[in-house]
Amino acid sequence: MDTVIIIPARYASSRLPGKPLRVIAGKPMIEHVYHRARKNGSARRVVVATDSEEILRAVHSFGGEGILTSPDHPTGCDRTAEAARKIPADIYVNLQGDEPLVHPGMIDEILFPLTQDDRETVSTLKSPFPEEEEVSNPNLVKVVVDRNDYALFFSRAAIPRPQHSVPSNVFFLHHGIYAFRREALLAFSDSAPTPLESAERLEQLRFLELGYRIKTPTTSHRSIGVDTEEDLQKVEKIISQSARP
Repeated sequence: MDTVIIIPARYASSRLPGKPLRVIAGKPMIEHVYHRARKNGSARRVVVATDSEEILRAVHSFGGEGILTSPDHPTGCDRTAEAARKIPADIYVNLQGDEPLVHPGMIDEILFPLTQDDRETVSTLKSPFPEEEEVSNPNLVKVVVDRNDYALFFSRAAIPRPQHSVPSNVFFLHHGIYAFRREALLAFSDSAPTPLESAERLEQLRFLELGYRIKTPTTSHRSIGVDTEEDLQKVEKIISQSARP
């Protein structure tokens, strides 16, 4: 299947303004994400979709491909859809621009359901909730799934909400990487934000509200989405240590 990876990168951020340009181990965050995506051989192109001339210049400076998109998109998936209208493909991977530790293998894992079954239209990744993290942390998105690994709901709250002691393996962490068939992505962008999406501020809920099933394979890889200064420091330490001889 003809596949393109789109990296939506918005300049504005309430918690970390200019987040894609924040320097990690001597390089802007967006460069780390881009080069990790390029290490995966499943996609024909990797393209940064941004609303910022400054981010676009940074992408071009390290030899990456980027395009300017509207500053008015409410979500990364909407920005990805604008890029998709300009770049025809069968499948698009939306790799968030704040995932500098993404493992290239995660892209293969997310593509697998769509390449193996023509009926699958949207997929994302989950993993067992890290023991060192608080399930109640609203910066970490949780997902609950059915027995066939289709998402039932995503939330910033601790879901499920146990009424008694339960094993930790009922909690799954959602990773902000998606794969869509073209028609599903464009249908998403043709719809206005939906009520549950707006309530949780989680764009993937729009797909569920529109009636799409979301397959959620489990990944063994770890990644850290950068939302706060604390996240940035964690990632800086990991990348700096891995670069040591």
